[in-house]
Amino acid sequence: MYKEVLVSKIVILTGDAAETLEVFYPYHRLQEAGFEVHIAAPEKKKLQFVVHNFIDGFDTYTEGPGHHWPADIAFADVNPDDYVAAVVPGGRAPEYVRNNPDAKRIVRHFMEKNAPVAVTCHGPLILAAAGVLKGRTTSAYPELAVDVETAGGVFEDGGAVVDGNLVSARAWPDNGTWMKAFLEVLPAP
Repeated sequence: MYKEVLVSKIVILTGDAAETLEVFYPYHRLQEAGFEVHIAAPEKKKLQFVVHNFIDGFDTYTEGPGHHWPADIAFADVNPDDYVAAVVPGGRAPEYVRNNPDAKRIVRHFMEKNAPVAVTCHGPLILAAAGVLKGRTTSAYPELAVDVETAGGVFEDGGAVVDGNLVSARAWPDNGTWMKAFLEVLPAP
């Protein structure tokens, strides 16, 4: 007799100009752990990611073209109740994704339900815009400390900062410790 196996799903909220490694590392690592992972974006289309690098002598990171990858679902079509957790990568995508009302709706849902949320790099910009950082401790790309604090949050410069359901990191060099900490707060798939 055939028995349907239900797999827990996780949604990644992103868009064009997201940092390739901050999307792909959690995408594949969470699949490896047994989760079904969906990429959500402002619209269902092929996304263009970017690669950020840190060069000695530069005051900030550099950016080049990264990989293409299709979004599975548009933010407007995401029912957060279908997912056990959310991941918010960085790159430049959060600069405009934070203005999307459905992206904010999705983030608010997870934070209000105390469901696991992983955020890195510029991702906290979306949480700030959604109004869910007040009193919360998060890491981010260090130059975003002022944005976290302006939103009422507490900035911590770390690679795997855990504040209850919220697991955060600075950028892609933290991917291993960030996802290890996130897997520890996730329910079993």
